[in-house]
Amino acid sequence: MKFSKYILFIGVLWAMHACSISKNLPEGTYVLESNKLKGVEKANQLEIEGLYIQEPNTRIPLTNSSLGVSIYRVGLAFYDSAKVNEKLYAKNSELQEVRSLLDKVPDDRKLIKKREKLQTKIQYLEKLEEYGNFLMRTGNPVTILDSTLTEKTVTEIDNYLYNKGFLEAEVAFEVKTKKKKAEVIYTVQEKNAYMLDSIYVRSDNEGILELIKNNKDGSFITKGDRYDQSNFTRERDRLEELFKNNGYFMFTKNFIDYNLFYDTTSKKINVEQRILKPSFTEKHEVYKIDSITFKVSPPSDSFIDEKVQKSYRNIDFTFYKDRFSEKLLSSRILFDEGQEYKRLNIVETQKQLSNLDLFRYINISFDTVGTRLTARIITQPNQKYQLTNQLGLSITEQLPGPFFSVVLRNRNFFRAGEILEFNSRIGYEGVASATDQGVYQSKEFGTSASVIFPRFLIPFYGLSLQKYGKYNPNTRVQLGYNYTNRPEYTRSGLNALLAYTWVTQGNRQQFTVNAADINYIRTPNISDDFAQVLLDLESQGNNLIWSFLPSLISSISAQSIINFNNYGNYNSTNKASLLKLFVESGGTTLNFVDAPSNNETTDFARFQWLKLQADFRRYYPITQKSTIAYRANFGIATPYGVSSGILPYEKYFFAGGGTSIRAWQARRLGPGSYTPPIGDGGRYDYAFEQPAEMILETMLEYRRNLVGYFDMAVFVDAGNAWVIGVDNSRPGADFRFDRFYKEIALGTGIGLRMDFNFLVVRLDLATKAVDPSMPEGERWVLDNLSFNQLFGLKGQTVLNFGIGYPF
Repeated sequence: MKFSKYILFIGVLWAMHACSISKNLPEGTYVLESNKLKGVEKANQLEIEGLYIQEPNTRIPLTNSSLGVSIYRVGLAFYDSAKVNEKLYAKNSELQEVRSLLDKVPDDRKLIKKREKLQTKIQYLEKLEEYGNFLMRTGNPVTILDSTLTEKTVTEIDNYLYNKGFLEAEVAFEVKTKKKKAEVIYTVQEKNAYMLDSIYVRSDNEGILELIKNNKDGSFITKGDRYDQSNFTRERDRLEELFKNNGYFMFTKNFIDYNLFYDTTSKKINVEQRILKPSFTEKHEVYKIDSITFKVSPPSDSFIDEKVQKSYRNIDFTFYKDRFSEKLLSSRILFDEGQEYKRLNIVETQKQLSNLDLFRYINISFDTVGTRLTARIITQPNQKYQLTNQLGLSITEQLPGPFFSVVLRNRNFFRAGEILEFNSRIGYEGVASATDQGVYQSKEFGTSASVIFPRFLIPFYGLSLQKYGKYNPNTRVQLGYNYTNRPEYTRSGLNALLAYTWVTQGNRQQFTVNAADINYIRTPNISDDFAQVLLDLESQGNNLIWSFLPSLISSISAQSIINFNNYGNYNSTNKASLLKLFVESGGTTLNFVDAPSNNETTDFARFQWLKLQADFRRYYPITQKSTIAYRANFGIATPYGVSSGILPYEKYFFAGGGTSIRAWQARRLGPGSYTPPIGDGGRYDYAFEQPAEMILETMLEYRRNLVGYFDMAVFVDAGNAWVIGVDNSRPGADFRFDRFYKEIALGTGIGLRMDFNFLVVRLDLATKAVDPSMPEGERWVLDNLSFNQLFGLKGQTVLNFGIGYPF
């Protein structure tokens, strides 16, 4: 056995050597193995490292091989540049012939179609010529040391330090070689940084001076700060925005100039900020809105005679054929006649009008007469009817499955901006059965009809249009039907919904209030195995079976999403975070009637509950290629009143799965220190889903780009779920302050992600490290992993397949 392992080890080393990135290099050339930076004490080292023009290839640890280089070499083996050039030349010649023929017969459809195909093919071949085939674009070539690029890097670092206040800094480099590898060492002498001393503003415009004085707290250039060229750029942008938001329509940042006076002895800089005079007038003037016109252009000239003109709120409207509500449109115009020009209001107006989804484009322009502005808003109607089909993959628990959806939209349904929408969706998906750890096919069908009103409909229709227009208010009235066929049960439901949504400016905060959410749910078919599970639980005092009785479930809920710094843009280099808060009250109206509580003779269940959930997510870039992301999620749901301690099944929390604690199968973790029934497959063959009333989970990920579309992740997940109060059928499932911290499950693992911009495919391999279902003192299970058992006991390591990031 030992000999065979030794042979395997030697074989792996040989394969790595065969893929060595320094293999077959010409004499006198070296692979760039690393860049090192020395001497940086005050400047930002990460930013300087981002200036390296040449980066070493990402290597597989303990080897001289690179995944990216290997992929590139495989692609290169199948790439023939001469053949690509030959095809490109032939297609360009063919295109020229087609264009010549089209000059004679411009309406020939076959020639037009052939021209389009040739243009598409040429674009593909040009991409192939410049970047290589798919594998070459996914991987990367070996980075060969180039002294010219090294010297350019020195220049870039020197310029960076100068612009960051280190005006006298010196940068040098040294190259160390060993065999066919090279290491570049960049050495920096920062010397003393120059600091800003006095800052003086020069302008003969009293209005501008007053604005600068009243808003100086937001300035990016402050006495005592180190000189930073980027802060001067940011300050010019800030002042331009400030002036344009206070009536100075013609002002641009080109009118802002700086004179810097250097004191080489004290290492200080005196700043003179000058506001230059315009050449077209004596001074910068404040502009006011004189009039506003809103024109909905006709879809074609055939409607030019069907012009209708209206006026509302001193805005002149012109419509053709399709009539629109001037009251609605005026509510989304956030500036008035007689007001000073404010650019922020113009941008928000364009955004709010676009949010209506009624127009193809929104164009806002201004004509000037003296210091008076005539605002012209020109739009064109979007298509009245829109049919959208979508085919794709979805995943919520286990394995992805196909889905097909169709949406039909009728815009401006009641001539006041409403949208009538019919939505249908059918899908198949692999889910873990509630009574077995295997993966089964789940079928789902849903259809709904809804009307979206671009205003608050009830109870304040009259006030909402003008007062709340800037918040993009919407009221959705919806009727729907859902059908789910899982391995253990078939469930269907009718749904009626009245929901309000609105957002703050900049979409930083989003709010949703479901004023009425009414569901009639039936579970007409329950498998014998699952029915037996429910009966066994009932005999132990757990009445989960009531969750599967016919029921009329009503609730009111509210959700707030606070997005800091554009969270969700994972290519951003800025820190970002998101906080989602959700609160729900179910069966509230039952407090006002004499409704019977659920009991053993109940054949129609009723539920009352309160639910609260808080979900915080944070995204923290470390370098251009690596980030740290983490999530904390807490939720609690408490049944009361007629529920007799039971929640509707959809309202329970479940821990474990691809977007939860990934080392556990979906919906199988916990609750608490309860040891679930185990099947024939070993310790981790958990047979049943584990509904809970409280959840606490945290996830931490280190993400890094490997090569091309491939990213990797290393993660740690911790958390569990509990029930509130004692559950005799599941000992140890209840939450207790004196032991819950001992029941935190811990899982860790690695992930591979393929990020194609429009789609992220995710594979996460997670293993259990701390298992709270084991007796105290035996919960550390990571030591089950060994050379003989790379993945530990059967079921200890779980592979999760997902679409999109886990958070």
